[in-house]
Amino acid sequence: MKQMIMVAVLVLLASAARARAQDYVVVVNEANPVSTLTKDEVSKIFLKKTVKWPSGSSVAPVDQTTGTGAREAFSKAVHDRGAAAIESFWQQQIFAGKDVPPPEKASDADVIAFVRSNPAAIGYVASGAALGAGVKAVAVN
Repeated sequence: MKQMIMVAVLVLLASAARARAQDYVVVVNEANPVSTLTKDEVSKIFLKKTVKWPSGSSVAPVDQTTGTGAREAFSKAVHDRGAAAIESFWQQQIFAGKDVPPPEKASDADVIAFVRSNPAAIGYVASGAALGAGVKAVAVN
């Protein structure tokens, strides 16, 4: 009986992780040759531990504002921490004089506009958001 319960819990956790991963889409400017990134690469970009694309150009990450579903799903799936923990990380970085967080945009449309207008940009939007011309989705493995 304990094994059946354990299997059921594992199935539910795996389903929740897959559902969370589908709540956001990572996007870059269509001029960016990158089409696939690892979860670790994306995390390092948004924590500003990686500051250049493989081409050598500076990377320009953009976050969504705290409280959006895409921000929470992205933080949990990519950083393995909630958005509040990421905010705490940035407060520590600011206090230590090390760095400031990426700019925040209030909506999917604002993130898409930022990425469309900046060839070095990377952001994320809610799954199902209309990307339009100038922006492409990136697979995250």
